This record gives sequence, structure tokens and C-alpha cells, in this order.
Amino acid sequence: METFFQWVTDYGYLAIFLMLVLGIIGLPIPDETMLTFAGYLVYRGDLNLVSTLVVAFLGTTCGITTSFILGRTIGLRAIKRYGRYVHVTEERLLRVHNWFERVGKWTLTFGYFVPGVRHLTALVAGSSKLEWPVFCLFAYSGGLVWSSLFILLGYLLGEGWEQISEEIHTILLWIGILAVCIFAFLAVWYREHIFKLGRGGDSKPAGKDGTV
Repeated sequence: METFFQWVTDYGYLAIFLMLVLGIIGLPIPDETMLTFAGYLVYRGDLNLVSTLVVAFLGTTCGITTSFILGRTIGLRAIKRYGRYVHVTEERLLRVHNWFERVGKWTLTFGYFVPGVRHLTALVAGSSKLEWPVFCLFAYSGGLVWSSLFILLGYLLGEGWEQISEEIHTILLWIGILAVCIFAFLAVWYREHIFKLGRGGDSKPAGKDGTV
């Protein structure tokens, strides 16, 4: 962990960008803790807030886009075969795939906050032939919220960032639970909305003679 902090301290924006790209692709990098530490460096005056937010967003989008392209080009079969090299297990991949089938594109937005899911959502989305503009809308908006949240958390906490960093996994767990609840609500609402639209389309006004 200290090595990652030292890289961010020494190389600043470049380290933030590269670690986010690699972490989201699947390498074991503590992204949330690193972002919180970057926010602390902003508090300390070593980094600029706007520049840090922009670089973090760019690193996030580059990482998630790379995963999406991999999912689209090489497919899930190759990912299952070689995924172990970037900590992508078949069990996790199947779980996210089932999740994506139920909830769809919203997985890209909220998946950032669910441990073990973030770096798989784009792979599954790419293999599902999700349209590019739809992917960008949901994946990039989620990435903006996720990266900005932890940077601002470190910035606002200042010297107390280390205390919260020890609880980062607990925070992610609660955020993940909240995300699942939001997923469930959206899924139920979407299905009911589509069902009502379907029933409305099936009903036709009766004519004067009582025929339909």
C-alpha cells in the first residue's frame, strides 16, 4: 500500500491516471484508497483539485473503455480462459453477467461501488453488444461520480483521511448495498413501466357498433 502512496506522491497526476487505468482493467490496485490519498494531497496543496478530478476521470474512462473493447473484441470465452491473470474468475464473471442480464446498463453506473464488480461490468457489456453511446453515457457518468467522491472525501477529511481509509471497505460495502437496492428499484420500475406500456398498446378503442 505504501508503494502506491509513494508513486502518487512522486509522480502525481501520471501515477493517478495509470493506476486507475490498470486497476479498473483488473490489476490488484486499491483504487478507492489511492483516490482518497490523492484528495488528501490536494488538501495539503501538493495537487490541484480540478486537475486531480479531471485526471482521475480520464483514467477511469480509459480503464473502463479498455475493458469494454476487450469484451467486444475477444469475448467472454477468452476472458474466462485468461482472466485469472488479472484476477477475473469465472464465478465472478458469471455473477456479473447474470446481474447485467437483469439490470442492464445501470450495472455500469453503480458497479463502480460494488467490490469485485467494477472491472467486470464493462467486459460483460462489451460482449453483450451494448451500443457505444449507451455504454459511454452510463459508464462515464458512474466513473465521474465514483472518482470524484473519493477524491473529495480525502480533500474534506484532510489529516483524518487515514482513519477513514481503514474503513474504506466497510464504506464500499454499504454503498454496494445501497446500489443493489437502487438496482432492484429500477428493475422493478422498468418492468412495470414496460408492462403497462405493453398493455396500453394492446387495448384498442371500440367502434360505434361495439367492434374492436
